[in-house]
Formats: sequence, C-alpha cells, structure tokens
Amino acid sequence: MAANLLIGIDIGTTSVKAILFDHSGSVVEAFAKPYPTHHLADGHVEQDPQTWLDLVDEALRQLRFGHDLSHLSAIGMTSQVNTHVFVGADGKALTPAIVWQDGRCAAEAAELTERLPEEQRIGWWGEPRPIDASHVLARMLWMSRHKPDIWAKTRWVMLPKDFGIFRMTGALSTDPISNLGLVDTELQYIPELLDHLPGAKERVLRLENMTAVAGKVEIGRKNVPVAVGTMDAWAGMFGTGVPASGNAFYLSGTSEVLGIVSAERIATPGVLTFPAYEDITLHAGPTQSGGASFLWCADLLGKQPAELVRLVEALDFQDPSPLFLPHLQGERAPIWDIKSRGSFFGMDASTGPAQLTRAVFEGVACSAAWLLECLEQSSGTNCTEIHCGGGGFQSDIWNQIRADILGKQLRRATVKDPGALGAAGLASIAAGLQPNIKTAFSNLVQFDKTYRPDGEKRAFYAARLELYKKAYEDARSINHALVSPEQ
Repeated sequence: MAANLLIGIDIGTTSVKAILFDHSGSVVEAFAKPYPTHHLADGHVEQDPQTWLDLVDEALRQLRFGHDLSHLSAIGMTSQVNTHVFVGADGKALTPAIVWQDGRCAAEAAELTERLPEEQRIGWWGEPRPIDASHVLARMLWMSRHKPDIWAKTRWVMLPKDFGIFRMTGALSTDPISNLGLVDTELQYIPELLDHLPGAKERVLRLENMTAVAGKVEIGRKNVPVAVGTMDAWAGMFGTGVPASGNAFYLSGTSEVLGIVSAERIATPGVLTFPAYEDITLHAGPTQSGGASFLWCADLLGKQPAELVRLVEALDFQDPSPLFLPHLQGERAPIWDIKSRGSFFGMDASTGPAQLTRAVFEGVACSAAWLLECLEQSSGTNCTEIHCGGGGFQSDIWNQIRADILGKQLRRATVKDPGALGAAGLASIAAGLQPNIKTAFSNLVQFDKTYRPDGEKRAFYAARLELYKKAYEDARSINHALVSPEQ
C-alpha cells in the first residue's frame, strides 16, 4: 500500500461521499450513500445532522475494513454551505439543519438588507450584496423570533463540515471563505453586522486558515490530523485544478456552481466575489437546481435517469422541445429570486418524456450560461475553457448540450467528486505533505474527457438562451403571485 494516503469527505446536499486517495490523487476506494432531504410546507427544507455523522462513521469503518490505514496522513472535509446547524452546549443538534434551499427566512433577509445602507455593504464586501434567505444572520434572526426557546439553548451555529469536524475531533473552528457574508474583504468577521442580532457574535466559531489542522482523530493506533477545510464550491474548484488567474470551473451536483479566478473586480449584480485568499480572487455563483431538476424530472415521469438519457440521445437538437426554467425552489445566481418557480413553455400534444428531459438539460445549461455571462463581466475575462466536475457531469449528451449552450470547451476532471479531492488536497497541505495549494493540486488533478462546442449549433442555442431570459422576465409576476405569502 502506497504511503501518504489521504481521505476526503464531502457532506453534500444529497449524500455523504468519502474517498481514499493515494499520493497521486488516484482513487483507492470510494464510499457514497444518500440521505433524505425533507421538503416541508412554506418553503422549509431540512436534513437530520445525525444522519451526516452516522454516514461519516460508516464511511470511515468501510475504508478501515478494506485497507491498511497505517499510511493515512490526513483527512479533509468539505460540505454544502448556507446549511446551518443550531448546536447546544452539549454538542448536539437542537433542530433539523436548515438547508441552503430553504426559503423560510426571506422576510428576515429583506429586513436586514433594508437596515444595511448600500454604502456600508460596499465597504464590507466591495459590492452592494444583499442579505438573502440562506444567510446565517437571517437564519439566526428567524430562529430568535419563531423558536426563541431553541435560540436560547443555541451555543453555536455551524456549517455541516464544521459540525462534522467538531464531533470527530472536538475542535471548534471554521474557515473565513465558508463564511462569505459574515466576513469582510480582510477575511475577518464584521462586528457591526453581527451586532444587528444580540447574541449572534457569541454563537459563531473561531476563524482559521482552511489548510490549518483543526484537530486529530484516532484511526487505528494513529492520531491523524483533520484539516479545517472549506466550502464545497472552493473544494470543488481545487479538485478541478483551477487556482490560476483566468481559469474557470463548473461544478454540477444538486445545483450548478460556476466560478472564474481573476484579480480584477468589476461590480456586477448577481455575482459573489470572494475576498482574496492566497492570491486567489474568486468570482462565483450557485444556481438553485441543476442535477436536482433532472432527478425531479425522472421521478415525475416515473423513469430511471439512464432511460431518459437514452431518449434524449435519440433526438435531433432541432426537434421541437419545450423551454424549461429550473427554478423549482426559487433561483440564486445571477437573479437571486427566491419566489421564481419552475416552468415549462411551448408544450404541445407531441411533447413526451424525451422532449421534457431535453428541455430540463437545456434549461439547466441556460441557467449556467446566464450566470457565466455575469461572471465574465465581473472578472473582466472571456474564458475559452472550463474545468468541470461533479455527479451531474457523467452524461455525455448533457455535457455536450452544456458545451454548445455555453459556447466553451469543457474539460472534465477524472474524479467524480472533485469536492472530496479538494478536501483531501487541503488536508495534504495541513499535514505538511504539500507546500501550497498550487503545487498540491497540480500534482493531484487529472482529466478524462473534453467536450467542444459545435459551431453549427451556436446560433440556435444563442437564440434559445435569449428566450430563456425573456421567459423568466415575462413569467416573473405570475410565478410570484402563485407563491405562498409565507415564502
């Protein structure tokens, strides 16, 4: 067994993934197991944090059972962010976790945004970023108002990875990048923001570098360092090998996440520009429903995803198909409209499962293309190639549709879960195996396939993208009127 083994763990939106890597970034063994997400009334979306912990324990048991981990050098963990766990002083979750898709805090978010003058927000973040329904301060404010008994018992509010590391090692820390919206351009908490809710300041975790050692866990007879780590988008970026300026990435899972690294900052609505971290300035944005839209479609039609992929492969790209807005739980970047809703346009009596599925593939790709336009404006770049990864990039026909609609060459990372590879790579730096991020991921990241845009389809899909934008604008008032007033 090779020396310097690494484990990367990703607490995602739909599953826990854990991968044992060798020193070159090749997969030795992978674990993945789904868990339920509960979509309740009035836009509430929840998960059981204990399920995450149970699956992490199961993953480590499986990897220990199958392999000699005496050469294990470090463990890294990443997770979904803007999912929050309210934790008591005994270290246990007081309520189900509020998932990033949850829209219950929209009113509190709007109230906080109204309280914060635009010039103050620009001073903190370099842009007039609003508070949205997934912001931790909106979540805290909601809890203090609607469940004051839970708020009174809350000792910490944690992200999933931080909760997992805490329960694994006893360490109480988080990284500043995962706390975008609470930290300023210097990667420090903003006291004036936290002061808007008494008690908020006392419930956040200590900030540490993502490549620091959070704590150690005993594996066999060895105490293995566990890195502080970072959010899934950044871990995924690292896991597709992007950190150089001008490079771009596209991650597809439950949602789509795109980003471009560039030191230039051009204020652009809808884009999240992170504070500079080790010379990496990331312009990024998450959509709300990427792979989730496809799984919803398969469930709606009562068919397996692989069967639907085969149906789409049999279609010609110019065969009539509807237009789809994948806003099943509202939309995030670049429009940040929690009240938008999923919609099909242009169906007729000939529309069947193949046409509906292709509409979903195209709609998700259009949401990504709209976001990419904003990212290129924000970063002052015009990328020609995008590094890609994630479970949503396993279908060749969908990947080609994405390449055609985005008009970019897509280069797919070999590791199916780049977030786990990113977490493991950060852990390798924490353990002293690699000197820095650039070196670590140039050694670990590999690619298996490239998708090039078809020039003959460019005009067709450019018109499709413009129709997509117009469909959102024209349906906006109708979709808003159909949403429950509580959302």
